[in-house]
Amino acid sequence: MARSGDDYLETRKRQIERKKRIFTIVSMISFFGSTLFAIVPLIQRGIQNHARVNPTTSAESSLQEQAKSYALILQKEPNNQVVLEKLSLIRVQLKDFKGAREVVEKLVTLHPDRQDYKVILEDIKKRQQSYK
Repeated sequence: MARSGDDYLETRKRQIERKKRIFTIVSMISFFGSTLFAIVPLIQRGIQNHARVNPTTSAESSLQEQAKSYALILQKEPNNQVVLEKLSLIRVQLKDFKGAREVVEKLVTLHPDRQDYKVILEDIKKRQQSYK
């Protein structure tokens, strides 16, 4: 009889331990789930607020700064081919087709053998006409 009592106690102890583990797992899942439901809206709001900042403004101001830097270099080296090319590209990105046209015309004048400059000049002229 004592043996069956010991077996009962042992079985009951295992049941209690299993219930404790299940309760612990359910509690942890509930805790992490509720934390997740609280954090996700915060992250979404942060992403939306970040998206509201106008990225084109910062990109445009960056391009304008680059254009100013290249213009300063051209004051010292007015025939620098690389700087002229970069400046024309930046002005096209800024939709300053008149300024880009002037720069590319200078490139065509300096390098009349370069057909790509002539093609780019024609493209800029077309863009300038369609952008007006």
